[in-house]
Amino acid sequence: RKVVAALGIVSFALAGTLGINAYFGLNPTIGSLVGVSTVKPIAIAKHQPTQSSVPVNKPLWLAWNPPANMPPVGQVGTQVIPNAISGFHSRTAGIYLPPAALVKNAPALPLVILMMGQPGNPDPQFIQHVLDGDAAANRGLAPIVIVADQLGNPAVDPACADSAKYGNAQTFIVQDVVNWARANLNILQTPRSWTIAGYSNGGACALTLAAKYPTIWGNVLDISGEAFPGADHAARALAEIYGGNQAAYDASKPATILARTTYPNSVGIFTVGSNDTFYRPIVKSSYAQATAAGIVSTYYEVPNGGHVLTALMGGLQEGFNVLYPRLDLSRPATWANPITTRMGGRPSLLCLPAVRSC
Repeated sequence: RKVVAALGIVSFALAGTLGINAYFGLNPTIGSLVGVSTVKPIAIAKHQPTQSSVPVNKPLWLAWNPPANMPPVGQVGTQVIPNAISGFHSRTAGIYLPPAALVKNAPALPLVILMMGQPGNPDPQFIQHVLDGDAAANRGLAPIVIVADQLGNPAVDPACADSAKYGNAQTFIVQDVVNWARANLNILQTPRSWTIAGYSNGGACALTLAAKYPTIWGNVLDISGEAFPGADHAARALAEIYGGNQAAYDASKPATILARTTYPNSVGIFTVGSNDTFYRPIVKSSYAQATAAGIVSTYYEVPNGGHVLTALMGGLQEGFNVLYPRLDLSRPATWANPITTRMGGRPSLLCLPAVRSC
């Protein structure tokens, strides 16, 4: 009976774990469930921006002519991002390269830095599924994506901050990941072309960084995000990360940063499952705070999304529905047929004032 009972405890615990994972759907393999990446390393060719075949005086969606040998889908893999500045011990990052990035003389593309929830893995396969579909509808165009690890140890939450206890998680994203992207990826370099995105725990971190660093990221995609980093264990975060200094903790929260900062050219997308009774009011509040701060914001409820895979995938899809015209990856809805004229001796494009890509 003791042996059977012992085996039963293990079996019931395993069944419960697998059942919870099946419900949330965010670990598609046993390896990913236990934190072992099933995605292989990807080679990153050193980019040479001068070889791009896309004219700089046209929006990308209008100028891009894909070659006949462009792959039909993108590639995913992993890369170790050095922690030279932060010293933060992150897991390997996931990388997504869209079809347009996989050809000779590829154009410089927008960048997305995505952070997943906790517990969670920096797995690029979820965003690959969404962006491969978007790329297929837009001649291979999609952002390059880094799925960065803001946790290090998935069992603990460094609250998107620098601390003696958990390491310099924020510096890792803001400096190490950003510097690596600029040095190694063929990406556009303006804030308008950069998006910081996150799901749940990663959503709170994404909103915090977008609020704090609008000169790095001009766009934020917050999918079912927490109100602020460490929100589900605020007392512990206050004690362990901020040394009990409530004023310092409050100053680090998105609501505080948004209220004291101006955003002349920022876009925000806030999504949540329509039946996620816990996170729905939180995301609505974040959306209202961003809007009040001057960020041009969109709020979207994923039908019956809960706080599971449906919410993540629906949030990613709605996010890129909004972002594609903003990133010059698709024709804006208000685009007027370009009229060639002459201004100052140079040909240019006339278009409606509402079109931000002009």
